[in-house]
Amino acid sequence: MTAFATPEEIAHRTTAARDAAVAAGRELGLEITEGRVLYELFSVVVHLAPSPVVARVPTVLPHTTTPESLAKRQQQELDVAQWLHDRGTPVIPPSPLVERKPVRRDGFSITFWPFTDEDGSSEPDYVKNSELSADLHKALRDYPGELEFLSSAEPRFVREGLRRLEGGDLVTPADLRRARAEWEVLEPLASDEAAFRAKFPQVDLQPIHGDSPPANIFASTDGPLFSDFELITYGPVEWDLAGLGPELTAAYDRGARKNGLRELDPEVLRFVNAVGAIRVLAYLSCADQLPAMVEFMQPFINQWRDTDPYA
Repeated sequence: MTAFATPEEIAHRTTAARDAAVAAGRELGLEITEGRVLYELFSVVVHLAPSPVVARVPTVLPHTTTPESLAKRQQQELDVAQWLHDRGTPVIPPSPLVERKPVRRDGFSITFWPFTDEDGSSEPDYVKNSELSADLHKALRDYPGELEFLSSAEPRFVREGLRRLEGGDLVTPADLRRARAEWEVLEPLASDEAAFRAKFPQVDLQPIHGDSPPANIFASTDGPLFSDFELITYGPVEWDLAGLGPELTAAYDRGARKNGLRELDPEVLRFVNAVGAIRVLAYLSCADQLPAMVEFMQPFINQWRDTDPYA
């Protein structure tokens, strides 16, 4: 049996992350009378009131993440968000009130962003967001920052995460056998740019969001803003549409045509869908930190079961 974090332990983690964000913000010179938790799941997001600053504190992390690798990823996010903002792309940029770098405090690594008013008058429109994602891809094509190939696929974590699930009760033996067999085929293509290019010579590669931009567009009162570039990477644009289904990929293609970009390639889309599904399965190895993940991930696993194995 997996030993899940209790509600009390999760609440303590949230409080510790909030307190670390407040302490770090004060050290940076911000006026803070209260840390208000706005959101928590994989990260704790804290408004450092009354300053117009939000701190984001990652709290649920793969076992392969180190303080150094997390800080590197956060710096890449800060850099690309600022670069896009400077060029007029609608994004949530880093806070201009503090230095643009992650801050280590009490075991947490923290980044700072402007407090942005949300328009809560309607539900997210993922069809529209998918079409807008092509705008982001066009803006990112010229990004000069150094990015690793498909780092957001996290191939080492997936391999080790599947191994950690062995003998447990979170994944059926049949699912785990299938996942490991598929990963033997997928991992070389997700790990090696040369191998990917040899398999899919028909597609180009570029900087991409890395973590489903249609799900990470913030509905601000001033309009939609691209956000959460924590998994910024270099790869095929299909990665950003993985697992979203035909209605949303068709919407992206409409946006691509408007922007003079290529439409999604079916072969590459099948590849990224398969990689994304195995990555979801591997993330169950983190369910001890976030028990809600088990229920949250189940629809994606059921969808994967209904597909043909990748070979």
